[in-house]
Amino acid sequence: MSAALHSTAGHGVPRFKPKVALAMQDADLRDALFSKRLRRRLEAICDCDFSMVIQDFEATPDEALEEVDVLLTGWFSPRIDAAVLARMPRLRLIAHAGGSVKGHVLPECWERGITVTTAAEANALPVAEFTLGLILLAGKATITASHLYKQRQTRIDRELEFPDAGNYERTVGIVGASTIGRLVLERLRPFDFEVTVYDPTISDAEAQRLGARRVSLDELMSCSDIVSLHAPVLPETLHMIGAAQLAAMKDGSTLINTARGELVDHDALVDELEAGRLNAYLDVTSPEPLPAGHRLFALPNVLLTPHIAGSMGNELHRLAAYALDEIERYAAGEPQRFPVGLTDLVRMA
Repeated sequence: MSAALHSTAGHGVPRFKPKVALAMQDADLRDALFSKRLRRRLEAICDCDFSMVIQDFEATPDEALEEVDVLLTGWFSPRIDAAVLARMPRLRLIAHAGGSVKGHVLPECWERGITVTTAAEANALPVAEFTLGLILLAGKATITASHLYKQRQTRIDRELEFPDAGNYERTVGIVGASTIGRLVLERLRPFDFEVTVYDPTISDAEAQRLGARRVSLDELMSCSDIVSLHAPVLPETLHMIGAAQLAAMKDGSTLINTARGELVDHDALVDELEAGRLNAYLDVTSPEPLPAGHRLFALPNVLLTPHIAGSMGNELHRLAAYALDEIERYAAGEPQRFPVGLTDLVRMA
């Protein structure tokens, strides 16, 4: 595991015990984030009313906000705007136990000098692990083999049916050297893959350091046996995988999407899949969820999962641990490890 992904509890001696408030979707998310061990750690390093979860700042009394030093936020936190900040004069840190802060941290927070941190690194790890698993399964023609076995219910001659399957010297194309894209690239290193990457923001030398060859999107789509998407949704990436890009993919190749459904023109993708020319492993779609009866549900060459690549179950504890790490650093007067700047919002999902 990358050193950047280890929890780093055990910092300098705290200068004080900050008052922390929780702001997120609901108490169920709070309980999912905090194991008993993590709750004990929270109570040891913070002054926090664990029973209070802020879902609406307007409905929260002033006395619950005016002495708060730190907001520990989670998914679907209410927005933190100028009106909220006016009621929280002591707020100095927003530690997000999740990935993107774009939905709830407004520019006014940075303008007031508040430090914002994120557990995006922690949330990226299970996505990278899941993606690696899908890449290996795709190389072994898993979808097709499983469907064929269920259909025939007898011995399958794998050498006859799948002469080109396997994970030796297969070409894997990574679209986007994002946090998750880089973790996937790191995890591909032990395997006998030829790896290409498309990302206009990196150089050839940086791609080489990541263990890949930098190519254009057109070349990546045409030369790869497996294409995995890891780009953010921006105006320039919306439907970046369209009819032309899908048509360029080799017969029998696989598209993996654990990023965002909006990166792909789904009408064009369904056309290719219904023709039987491509395979797809889709953890995200557009729309999401798909409407009942959607054509993708019936296709034998598609593996659909309900957005499970990101942190779930006990993986949520890692997000809380990262947020607590940042609070400990703040209390000890140490710099935050995973700060988010206002300019970072552009690249966030």
